[in-house]
Amino acid sequence: MTPIPSKKMVVAHSVRTGAPQHEVQTNKALARWLAQILGLKFGGSYDPEKHRGRDLYWLPTQTIVGASQAQEMGIKGPHDLWGGYVGHDFICTKAISHGLHSHLAHAPQGWAPLFSERVRDVVLDGLSVFALEDARPAAEHLLYSGPIRLKPIHACAGRGQEVIHSLDGFDEVLARPDAAALFRDGVVLEQDLSEVITHSVGQSFIGDTVLSYCGDQYLTTDAHGEDVYGGSNLLVVPGDYAVLLALDLPDNVRLAIEQAQIFDCAADEAYPGFYASRRNYDIAQGLDSDGKPRSGVLEQSWRMGGASSAELAALQSFVNDPNMPAIRVSTVETYTEQSLPADAIEIYRGPAENSDFLLKYVTVKSYDG
Repeated sequence: MTPIPSKKMVVAHSVRTGAPQHEVQTNKALARWLAQILGLKFGGSYDPEKHRGRDLYWLPTQTIVGASQAQEMGIKGPHDLWGGYVGHDFICTKAISHGLHSHLAHAPQGWAPLFSERVRDVVLDGLSVFALEDARPAAEHLLYSGPIRLKPIHACAGRGQEVIHSLDGFDEVLARPDAAALFRDGVVLEQDLSEVITHSVGQSFIGDTVLSYCGDQYLTTDAHGEDVYGGSNLLVVPGDYAVLLALDLPDNVRLAIEQAQIFDCAADEAYPGFYASRRNYDIAQGLDSDGKPRSGVLEQSWRMGGASSAELAALQSFVNDPNMPAIRVSTVETYTEQSLPADAIEIYRGPAENSDFLLKYVTVKSYDG
């Protein structure tokens, strides 16, 4: 990566039509902060008329999909955005984490079996399903060794997931009116773990700066009583994974970092058109149905995510003090109205897609306490 030219203008871009207000406003707040850190002009939310002919640096809410969309936006590579690009929609979802039940199973256009071969040892047991008729054989195969988790591939923040304990329970899912559409859109069936800790591992490439980090994330309860993403605690270093691994880290964290690296390299190999300047991975560690420890990458995030504000807080800290070896940053998302903690940086306060209220903020602490 090379320095971002000073002539570039940072713009926020809400990719999804009709995106909820909290997503749009969070995107705008982070783009404004990023522009401030980089010393670039902030252009607000992207407007085709207002920004025509301008040299833009993008912060999109979602991964950019397809050459035509990238070309229309003037995005040629990872130096043009903080996010990622894929040739087909499924590549930026949970679907790529697992293979298909058989070579006869339905697969989306562009599917690369090579990816699941490369990551087989760093993911949990699971299968991806893209057709109703492929669902039961896949579930039967996986339920033999314990409960499975059903995960719609386009859902985020843990929403829409459910645990299936038996084939009879799975048949009840298949009998629902929306079952055909659910599986046609794509579903991951994956072994369910207990006593789970979810690690966040990733890198951000912003201009000539590289940040690498590890940490964990936690759940909170939304207004409807559903367990959803509640925030992340990250340890961030300026540099690559070797710099991060040089720190005194527990063995389980080292394992998560190593698994994320394998997953990351597999994406570059199996999908050569793919590129990303933000590469975030969730790794679950817990116990399987036999009580044995398991660790595996759940999914990737090559876009603005829950930990993005923490990454910007870390970037700001390293700009302020270039000699700082590491920093601890935390993000919080809460659905309970409350005042902002001391020294916290507010990212968003207002209504949410599934609640009347959502507060997002970030805090910073020194690495050595």
